[in-house]
Amino acid sequence: MKNIIVMIGLTYLGLAFFGDTAMAAEGADAAAAMGSGLKGIGGGIAAGLAVVGAGIGIGRIGGGAVESIARQPEMAGTIGTNMIITAALVEGVALFAVVVGLLAIL
Repeated sequence: MKNIIVMIGLTYLGLAFFGDTAMAAEGADAAAAMGSGLKGIGGGIAAGLAVVGAGIGIGRIGGGAVESIARQPEMAGTIGTNMIITAALVEGVALFAVVVGLLAIL
């Protein structure tokens, strides 16, 4: 599964770089085409790192919550509520980072 995700990411980065370069080189300066391609790579890397960071963070939140509930089952409701609130905050920051990364491409 990890190999598939890596291949999809590399394909996206390749298309962002070479697709912009090929289209812009037809009627524009090659330096502008290279800058456009690098802009696409930067936006893709920023969005990808935001998603990876959010995945790691939410995984750690969930793992910690499950361990806590296993130790104190009577606190499952409180722990679950705090877990959902914290995961929502992490997901909100990740969504903001993805949007900023994708706006860098435009």
